[in-house]
Amino acid sequence: MVCYCMLSFPPPKRRVSASVPPLKAPGKIAFDVKVFLDSAGLGRRVEKFKAKETIFAQGDPAKNVLYIQDGGVKLTVVNRTGKEAVVAILGPGDFVGEACLAGQAVCVATATAVTSTSVRVIEKHEMVRALHEEHELSDRFIAYMLARNIRVESDLVDQLFNSSEKRLARTLLLLAQYGATEHPQKTLPKISQETLAEMIGTTRSRVNFFMNKFRKLGFIQYNGGIHINDSLLSVVLHD
Repeated sequence: MVCYCMLSFPPPKRRVSASVPPLKAPGKIAFDVKVFLDSAGLGRRVEKFKAKETIFAQGDPAKNVLYIQDGGVKLTVVNRTGKEAVVAILGPGDFVGEACLAGQAVCVATATAVTSTSVRVIEKHEMVRALHEEHELSDRFIAYMLARNIRVESDLVDQLFNSSEKRLARTLLLLAQYGATEHPQKTLPKISQETLAEMIGTTRSRVNFFMNKFRKLGFIQYNGGIHINDSLLSVVLHD
């Protein structure tokens, strides 16, 4: 399985830049997409989903762009033989379904809520109009898509060259939004080991082994959810 997540931690000796170019010039106030969407009246409809609930399914008509406000979304694809692969894990501030803007008629993946999730639904014609008329939104959206392409490349490197232990540590850090925000969400909502195994392409027993190892070393704690300590970074940065 291939998991495309929200940020990249490059493997040692095969350096791929983990940083994403800043989306604002020094001294300039950052463009807040959520505030803009609120003020512009874009996507007034907000939908909430429970963990494991389907947001849209592979083969559904592609007609909306979704902006993730809270929670997380897993994208999976099933081939003709029924084999499923996780192709992306997205979180707050990410868009999903944006391929409809390029003419995609049907959804090529299934989007499932990883935890309790809320998304803002923006109809295709609304998003197209806003991108043409609002230059700040257009610039921000282009920067987002470029950053996402960088993530895809880095995630492929991670999948090819890193061990399952490093991929698990990296995924936990990604879910906590390390590097994507100034204030990481250090306590994750409850997420099953089966789901983590799907994300990194290994077995649940291997995930259980590494989670226990991380807990004994003080990298994580269990307190209803999973509490991520900064020391977990040492796993992905260790040669």
